[in-house]
Amino acid sequence: MSKEILDTFRRVASDPMGSVKAWKQASGQKVVGSFPMNFPGELVHAAGALPVLLQEADDPITVGHGVIYPFYCGYTRSVVDQATKGDFEILDAIMFGDHCVQLLGAADAVRIKAPQKPVVFYQLISSMNDPWTHGRARESFVGLKAELEEQFGQIDAKALHASIRLFNRNRKLIRRLYDLRRTGRISISARDMQAIVKSSMVMDKATHTAQLESLVSALEAAGPVPDRRHVRVHLSGHFCQAPKPEILDLIESCGATVVGDDLFHGFRYISTDVHEEGDPLDALAHWYMARNTGVPCPTRVQNDVDWDGFLLKAVSEEKAQGMVVLMAKFCEPHMYYYPEVKHAFERHGIPHLLVETEHEGIPMEGLKTRLETFLEIVRRREAAMA
Repeated sequence: MSKEILDTFRRVASDPMGSVKAWKQASGQKVVGSFPMNFPGELVHAAGALPVLLQEADDPITVGHGVIYPFYCGYTRSVVDQATKGDFEILDAIMFGDHCVQLLGAADAVRIKAPQKPVVFYQLISSMNDPWTHGRARESFVGLKAELEEQFGQIDAKALHASIRLFNRNRKLIRRLYDLRRTGRISISARDMQAIVKSSMVMDKATHTAQLESLVSALEAAGPVPDRRHVRVHLSGHFCQAPKPEILDLIESCGATVVGDDLFHGFRYISTDVHEEGDPLDALAHWYMARNTGVPCPTRVQNDVDWDGFLLKAVSEEKAQGMVVLMAKFCEPHMYYYPEVKHAFERHGIPHLLVETEHEGIPMEGLKTRLETFLEIVRRREAAMA
């Protein structure tokens, strides 16, 4: 049972737009694409459409080179390349927020290359401590709701509450898998964990949730797994695109066990639920603010929350022995904040390894040598402290 479900999630994760096209042809319903990272898919779902987080494609970037700067990150260049090739024709609208300058530039390029496609901008306040933050966030979601209603019809509160409950259930099930993996009660690879989360970003939520229910039950029933005595590591970074699966495989094949992460295609995406009672737009505004408290993001500013502090706490709670940082090349928010993380981990004597990734790929043999060296350093450090 679990193998068949995981195979489905893997297929969707490897060909997200193909999965979306098949779903639309079978259902006849609308599809709304969105940029990361804080898009409330519940609003689209309540409108009767399928919310889809646009993914970085595996294909080489070709025609998109003439549309966007080469020093933009792989995610933005890939999205523009897909739009230029017509890969987003299946979408009925595209929504995006203001998380970084590169996403804004990518959205403008998509507008140019898909002039008939509604491309809607919603601005979410980035300063999270100000007294007006919640009100401004709610205003953004009110405006986004109005834009969706203009495209797809009225969204009533009852439908939105139902969508919130469904999305919460989906998040809770994935968090359950994280708990089981962290405590060693199930064995699930980083590649498969990513496939579970990535497929949740593009599949019909009810279908995905039903399959998750079965998967969690099957994995729990299988019982505990043997302790492989690998180095326990936390994966950090990659805010918009999924790390290439071969990098995740290499980390584990070198002798590491991934016990936690704060990747967008990971725990960051499913970290926070929406309140199920009261005004749903108020609840979405609270969700937006709570996400940055649960898993801080360098694109937001919050004086009482630090990403480096979150990472130190996560490593401690997961009993991780080190951290691997996956930084997408040209990701400015990550580049600006990384020195804070580096300083904090060095101050606490916790080993970490920075790996810069890019859409075009990286030399895997060189990365293998670096990973093996890093894990050996962790083992020797652990032996010296024993």
